[in-house]
Amino acid sequence: MGVRVQTEPFDFGAEANAFAARAAGAGAVVTFTGLVRDVPGGLTLMEIEHYPGMTEKAIGAMRAEAIARWSLTDALVIHRHGRLAPGDTIMMVATAARHRADAFAAAEFLMDYLKSRAPFWKRECTAQGNTWVAARDEDEAALTRWQG
Repeated sequence: MGVRVQTEPFDFGAEANAFAARAAGAGAVVTFTGLVRDVPGGLTLMEIEHYPGMTEKAIGAMRAEAIARWSLTDALVIHRHGRLAPGDTIMMVATAARHRADAFAAAEFLMDYLKSRAPFWKRECTAQGNTWVAARDEDEAALTRWQG
C-alpha cells in the first residue's frame, strides 16, 4: 500500500523500518514525518476533512509521478484525518531510490504537494474559535520549483 489515508495513529519507526526492509535495490531511503503544530493562542485540536476515494486517488497520482520522475524503487505516503491534537503525527513520506539525491528530491516534491495540493481541509480549533486554514503563499511558491 503506497498511499494510506487514515484516522488511526501510526508508528513512524515501525513504518520506516518496514519500508526500508522492502526497498530492494535502493541505495537510499528518505523519510519525513509531520506533526500537528501549535498556534499562537494555543491549539486545542486540528480537524482534517477529506473526500474518501478522491484523496487517495489524487495522492496516488502524485506518488506515481514521483516514482517515474526520480526512478524510485518505492514511495509511501500516510496522512491522517479526523481530530488531532498538537504534537500528534499527521503524516509521513518515505522514498527509496538508487541514489540519495533522487530520494531527497522525490520526498520534498511529495511533501510540497501534500502541503499545497492534496485535497484536505484543515480547521484549527482554539479557545478563541475555529478557523479554516488557508493556503500560504510560501507553500504555493514551493511548488514552482517542480514545474517544467
